[in-house]
Amino acid sequence: MIKVLFICHGNICRSTMAESIMTHIVKQAGLETDFQIASAATSREEIGNSPHYGTVAKLHEVGITLVPHRAVQMTKEDYAVYDYLIGMDDRNLKNMRRITGGDPLHKIYKLLEFAGSTRDIADPWYTGNFDVTYEDIIEGCQALLNSLTAN
Repeated sequence: MIKVLFICHGNICRSTMAESIMTHIVKQAGLETDFQIASAATSREEIGNSPHYGTVAKLHEVGITLVPHRAVQMTKEDYAVYDYLIGMDDRNLKNMRRITGGDPLHKIYKLLEFAGSTRDIADPWYTGNFDVTYEDIIEGCQALLNSLTAN
């Protein structure tokens, strides 16, 4: 089983969207029993909160089921549990490495790396643009799935 943890700052916008999108495309591919997918935050600001209404609305608009979720914070122990810890931007990666104490097994990635890009996924909490965030996340998740199933 491949264990993937998506991470952003608050775990109510981008990482929650990525968790729901990845769950959806894995299910479409008939691989749901091969994956464990979750999401978390690097901060404590939104712990216990449900996904942002913009994330909920965008996923509903495109017909992707929102994975039931309450924001949680990433822990050092997550490094041992998950095979891939995937952040949305450079600041997330910096905070993820701080939380885990480093990345000796090279498990920490930025989502769009899998699509051959160094771009960050913009935080719609600040931009208000859930459409652009969705497009970037679906591109990254599809590339991630292609990478993981290519072997």
